[in-house]
Amino acid sequence: MKKVLLVLLAGLGAAFAKKRLDEGRREQALWAEATDPVRKA
Repeated sequence: MKKVLLVLLAGLGAAFAKKRLDEGRREQALWAEATDPVRKA
């Protein structure tokens, strides 16, 4: 029972970490787009 709980907690921790990383990447992409230099056509 302890092993199952440990595996479950590890999975939840990994999912939470992935979610945070994905949010950070999205935020970074938004800032990169917002601060891109304007190119003259």
